[in-house]
Amino acid sequence: MRTHLLSLTIVTAVILSCFGRALSAEEAKTDKTLVAWVAPGNLTQRGGSALTIQSGERFDAIVLGERAVGRWMAGSNFFQRTQGDQNANPAETADDKTLVQIAIVYDGPEIRIYRNAQPYVAYKTTNIDLLGMDNHIAVFGLRHVGAGTGQPLVGQVEDARIYARALTQAQIAALKPNVKSEIAPLAWWDFEGDKVVDRAGRFTHVAMTDGAKLAGGRLVLDGKGCLVAARNQADADRAVAGAAPRAPAGPYVPETPAWPAEPPANWLTYHLAHPGPGSAFPGDPNCVFDHKGRYHLHYIYRNQTGFVFAHVSGDDLVHWTWHPTVLAPPTTGHGMFSGTGFLTKEGQPAIIYHGQGSGRNWIQRAADDQFNKWGDPEPVLPKTADGKLANIRHWDPDCWLNGQTYYALSGGQNPQLMKSDNLKDWTYLGDLLHVDYPANLGVAKNEDISCANMFKIGGKWMLLCISHRLGCRYYLGDFKDEKYLPEFHAMMSWNGNHFFAPESMLTRDGRRVMWAWMIGWPLNPTGVQSLPRELELPADGVLRIRPLRELAKLRRDEQAWNDVAVQADAERPLAEIKGDALELEIVFAAPAADEFGLRLLGDAEGKNPMSIVAGAKRKTLTVGGTNAPFELKDGEDLTLRVFIDKNMVEVFANDRQAAAFVQKDVRKDPNVRLFAKGSPVKVKSLKAWKMKTIYSPPSGRKTAAP
Repeated sequence: MRTHLLSLTIVTAVILSCFGRALSAEEAKTDKTLVAWVAPGNLTQRGGSALTIQSGERFDAIVLGERAVGRWMAGSNFFQRTQGDQNANPAETADDKTLVQIAIVYDGPEIRIYRNAQPYVAYKTTNIDLLGMDNHIAVFGLRHVGAGTGQPLVGQVEDARIYARALTQAQIAALKPNVKSEIAPLAWWDFEGDKVVDRAGRFTHVAMTDGAKLAGGRLVLDGKGCLVAARNQADADRAVAGAAPRAPAGPYVPETPAWPAEPPANWLTYHLAHPGPGSAFPGDPNCVFDHKGRYHLHYIYRNQTGFVFAHVSGDDLVHWTWHPTVLAPPTTGHGMFSGTGFLTKEGQPAIIYHGQGSGRNWIQRAADDQFNKWGDPEPVLPKTADGKLANIRHWDPDCWLNGQTYYALSGGQNPQLMKSDNLKDWTYLGDLLHVDYPANLGVAKNEDISCANMFKIGGKWMLLCISHRLGCRYYLGDFKDEKYLPEFHAMMSWNGNHFFAPESMLTRDGRRVMWAWMIGWPLNPTGVQSLPRELELPADGVLRIRPLRELAKLRRDEQAWNDVAVQADAERPLAEIKGDALELEIVFAAPAADEFGLRLLGDAEGKNPMSIVAGAKRKTLTVGGTNAPFELKDGEDLTLRVFIDKNMVEVFANDRQAAAFVQKDVRKDPNVRLFAKGSPVKVKSLKAWKMKTIYSPPSGRKTAAP
């Protein structure tokens, strides 16, 4: 099949590059060349692969149109080795009867792409070794096993090869489809005959799905099917297995994050954050439990295997110990994205979450009381009344028990609802939100509902969630006709989506405690969680928001003032307050001035501070650049709880509102100044405490996960 032959080749580096530079042994391990002769079925397809080499979550591939329509690219896990802006690259012009040779060369610190042996694009990157293990697979059609988005390739592949060296341009030009090359390939498929055969003898087992076939000496792909070639049949079959395909991976040794003995000076002191390895972006808190005398919390971070769940536990919701990171792509077959924790009818802890890259939501059950072992992931696949799989978007899920029935939602815009008696068989119920959704709720019915958490509080059902656009928010309402009918909505994030991805739990003493990820602010390290907040909905229907009461155990070195007068249009410095990790409790007496509060985290001269502002005639509480709805009642005192942790400030006002802000600069001291505008204000009492670190456990506290 040599008619209309063009050639597109992707090549990896050789021991000596084309510039004559000697490569290190480590670079030599990463060198390879992927080559395929392919006739694309159309030029608008997005994200299919003509040839992929994959091990676990890591892969390199010849991909068409994923980032820019009609452009060839070096596909890779999380785009780690993929060119960013590809719009300047030449668009493909070949029709479905014309073969194009694409070659991608991975050469030391560089990737070079060739189309028909002519340079297409080259750029620097950090290449990886995907050939030096026995558990890799080759994939055709899908850009990688486990891909949750993008279309498998539409087109025909005449010939495909993998070379364990970086070919030169001249060597690429000398290659001919269906003809043995002078340089021996690591793997070679010519697709001749009625069976898929690797002529080099490395990948001796195959599995092919519907939509992929051999015809006329080519692999024909219709945009639905794929072919996997593996070293053993079990790996090939697992890679195409129904709802949970998984690529083989090497032995996974879970890492255990640890706070350094001497953290950098700008790292926070008493907020939970991720010390590494990897980065907690996203850093959503997830799957929180109070189980057998110990609290457990998970949060997302990204390590070399992909998106994983960190796991911390403690006995007081303040001090935390990291466990090994066991919920990771090598153990689940997909990345770990947002979800929640719940207890089964039998009292067994379980989690529901979105499997990043899988296009599915999943449930896993804890297999021990320490949450270090888990059962196999089970997909959540709702079916319609006629037994067909529901055509829905699988995204940030939540699961809860209402009576003896499990309900689950799949989030995003217009979230979907389902129910089950056993967590295996799910009945699709349609839209989560009731058709009678109020028009005057202040937020559109189709607003994004992600990171959802549904629970009973004060006789109502609260739906705690985010909009990616708006940040953290909540609904209060009830269920009607097996649909959620909200009657109230309020924000928990203002002036941006910085208070993000909430998660909550019910404690053994009946408190509803929540956390949120602090996103988009200059904080160190990554993955900073808000202080835990206690939520309560009393009979008056006004949500109470209080700092976790256990935070009081971090206090030391109390200072106190009573009956402090602040004159109109004046400041009252409190230079005695020292330190960069503090809690303040301030009671301003009624009647209040029109505007009053405190300024803090300015420089030694009081310049460039942030302000916390309230007032008798104001309808907002200002915390730096955050403006939260808040009004004082006639004759009501104002009690502010102010938590200062380096450059992060969280404020709680009369247990009815809470807001946060992050100042750009970290100050050695807070430089607190009380102020009043228009009329004087009296401070009934003011207390200040230095706060101990949560990362140096008190004597006798466990320092290792049980």
